[in-house]
Amino acid sequence: MPLIPLRPLLDHAAANGYGVCALNVNNMEQIQSIMEAARATLSPVIVQASRGARTYTNDIFLRNLMQAAVELYPEIPVVMHQDHGNAPDTCISAIRMGFTSVMMDGSLEEDAKTPAGYEYNVAVTREVVQIAHSFGVSVEGELGCLGQLGTGMGEKEDGHGAEGKLSLDQLLTDPAQAVDFVQRTGIDALAVAIGTSHGAYKFSSKPTGDVLRIDRIQEIHSKIPNCHLVMHGSSSVPEELVAEINKYGGAMKNTYGVPVAEIQKGIKAGVRKINVDTDNRLAITAAIRKVFATSPEKFDPRDYLKPSRTAMQKICEQRMKEFGQAGKAPGVPRKSLAEMAADYAAGKYGDPAKPSKPYNAFKGQGGAATAMGH
Repeated sequence: MPLIPLRPLLDHAAANGYGVCALNVNNMEQIQSIMEAARATLSPVIVQASRGARTYTNDIFLRNLMQAAVELYPEIPVVMHQDHGNAPDTCISAIRMGFTSVMMDGSLEEDAKTPAGYEYNVAVTREVVQIAHSFGVSVEGELGCLGQLGTGMGEKEDGHGAEGKLSLDQLLTDPAQAVDFVQRTGIDALAVAIGTSHGAYKFSSKPTGDVLRIDRIQEIHSKIPNCHLVMHGSSSVPEELVAEINKYGGAMKNTYGVPVAEIQKGIKAGVRKINVDTDNRLAITAAIRKVFATSPEKFDPRDYLKPSRTAMQKICEQRMKEFGQAGKAPGVPRKSLAEMAADYAAGKYGDPAKPSKPYNAFKGQGGAATAMGH
């Protein structure tokens, strides 16, 4: 089965009341973990790569690893998603490399750290929608900046994130503004700011409704029910994995993530895509540290990569079951990019989603063949 766009998967998730974990990758073992988990649970998957991952792996390696995944697991619908594009050129380069979904994060300026003005966000996101929808590629936007409501501080992870103190207006997505944003950009999915943040250090204590605003999801969804909502920074940071890392020589500080029960509330309220990365990193690191500590004579990379791959697969399977996507793979529509492009042009997803002029994949300043230049 070829890669599929994001929109049909999230439409199916909305119609059937489940969420889909979007899992970040940097290498072959991570992709294998995800695909084995998907096969074991019969789950559709969203595999995503940040700009940092694209630079680390190289686009050509990444593209061919993903092609291998769909060839080896033909029963699994797979979306290949660009996570946190910092500028239209980044998204264009992803489309040229075969990504079937892109995120234009216009909540920050192109430096990926300065909070952007609203009109800037609208303009750059709409530009990406114009290009992407012409080729059937789905688009995720973001409104509001990720950061901690308890401290008011932004966050930076993998070279992306607001820096310094932010206002409450910046840290929480405004429901009324979300309506205008979706109407003017035509996006397929909207990442919302509700107090979550990237990385392992999200909360200093178990989060309450004051610092994790699931109620804001309900407000937003009630106003834009046809745009799929996305939770970023949604790893749960299992305490047993932190303890395992520290047991075998790590020095992680005490921390709390987003409880699975809260994510499940978000799914019931309209969240369809849930970004999970840190949990998998913790599982990998814990497994590798254990091998290094208990079998110091080992030197074959396979001796520690195999258990790390198994550990990540276990987390992926767990989240697929908890988010409700397990067993849903057979029902997901297998739509091609060409079919999606025709649907966008015909207005199936509303007039805002229609590209108003033809674009080709080589437009945009820079237009590098990979993310290396971005």
